[in-house]
Amino acid sequence: MSDAAKRAAGRAGAELVDSGMRLGLGSGSTVEHLLLAIAERKLDVAGVPTSTATAARCRELGIELLEPDEVDRLDLAIDGADELDRQLTATKGGGAALLREKVVANMADRFVLIATEDKLVDRLADTFPLPVEVVPFAVGPVGRELTARGFEVSRRRVAGGEPLVTDNHNAILDVRWPGGLDDPAVTDVAISLIPGVMCCGLFVGFAEQALLGRAVGEVTRVGPST
Repeated sequence: MSDAAKRAAGRAGAELVDSGMRLGLGSGSTVEHLLLAIAERKLDVAGVPTSTATAARCRELGIELLEPDEVDRLDLAIDGADELDRQLTATKGGGAALLREKVVANMADRFVLIATEDKLVDRLADTFPLPVEVVPFAVGPVGRELTARGFEVSRRRVAGGEPLVTDNHNAILDVRWPGGLDDPAVTDVAISLIPGVMCCGLFVGFAEQALLGRAVGEVTRVGPST
């Protein structure tokens, strides 16, 4: 999807932000446009970043940062999505930040997704893999368990072929379910309960709205009333 679509979604997200807010600041290329728009508006805000990359970009832009233990609640968290359905269940973790993203989303009074319109799908975990963050000790056992349950499983690696390591020093298993998930909420619980799993990339019941950028620069809003 074009950069214009990402920019439209990011700027639409920034319109939800007011001075004085404490924010959850997501990760990814669409969030980059959100951060730029917040900085351009010179809003007096502070945010908890969901990745070291987001933290570094916030420092460059002059956006004040908070640690999760410094604040009880966040007014608003805004993050991208790798896929989402019309029930606003999202797949996240393409940037390997899913654990921190879920922690921050859970801290927020409101959680809004920003993405491009091509990320809206009928069924999750078919075309785009579902990321699962796993402690290194359990990569083999968790992978075998997921395979036994019918998932297609692969360990995520970096360009040089070495296993990817998250900001939390964990591994990522990317799993697919041919044809897509029948019930993402059940899958989320089932995967999360496997010993060694730190986080499943399904975000069920978190988002109140999604802002989907289009190539022409417009935004489609998806929420309970749409």
